[in-house]
Amino acid sequence: MAKVKHFLDIQKLDSKTLREILSLGSEIKSGKKSDANKLLAGKTLAMIFEKPSTRTRVSFEVAMIQLGGNAVMMDGKDSQLGRGESAADTARVLSRYVDAIMIRTNDPAKLDELAEYASIPVINGLTDNSHPCQIMADIMTYEEHRGSIAGKKVAWCGDGNNVAASFMHAAGRFGFHLSLALPPELPLDDAVIAWATAEGVDFSISDKADEACSDADLIVTDTWVSMGDKDADKRHKLLSPFQVDERRMALAKTDALFMHCLPAHRDEEVTASVIDGAQSVIWDEAENRLHAQKGILAWCLS
Repeated sequence: MAKVKHFLDIQKLDSKTLREILSLGSEIKSGKKSDANKLLAGKTLAMIFEKPSTRTRVSFEVAMIQLGGNAVMMDGKDSQLGRGESAADTARVLSRYVDAIMIRTNDPAKLDELAEYASIPVINGLTDNSHPCQIMADIMTYEEHRGSIAGKKVAWCGDGNNVAASFMHAAGRFGFHLSLALPPELPLDDAVIAWATAEGVDFSISDKADEACSDADLIVTDTWVSMGDKDADKRHKLLSPFQVDERRMALAKTDALFMHCLPAHRDEEVTASVIDGAQSVIWDEAENRLHAQKGILAWCLS
């Protein structure tokens, strides 16, 4: 029996496999795969949402439909998983009904338990620790506009959240330099730093956003207050020195791009002039969630 192919985190797959997934997504997007609308014919994806979403839900559901399959939406509060059934038992049951599971949850332990006990692929749609599908779309977007991301400088301005963690994993697998500008009070998880150090990832961390953005090929940020954050005022005060504005974009290379995983709060983490400006590729980035995830789904279910 073939080994189940999960998509749990970027660092859990090797560079060759990640490149294979991106290539598959790009081929489907470009129309080079003439049978794309039949790739997942007869297949069904169960989507478990313990955190609400616009892009994750719509992109995964549309991806399945356009690849010839189906998607079933499960709201955490309406499923038995939200009423005390273990992730292990949920995994065992869903494995009898559907062909893959995508989960968006606070708790990364649920993702790991689903993968351990499912006999079908499990996909990480987001946890508090990581957001790998987003970063796959970001890599795809950068390379569509500027070619290979290997050897480029990516600047992150914000806190050490799940998206920043997945960018660190991607820096290791795709070979770019990651320059993180973070408030010391909102650091990246020690385990992520330890992994990057052990892997020899090219990265730097400081509390100086200008330094991070200087000569960057790509500048990325994220909302200052995410779902579940209860200390909004404190976070705004800590993160206001890390806002991406036109002055900071001017510190980067002249052809630098700007990305944001959305939803965005204009004139908070990024000024309206940047997010709506010529260097912003956020709408291409949002669209590529659909195409990168088609690659992920097709790879997992091939």
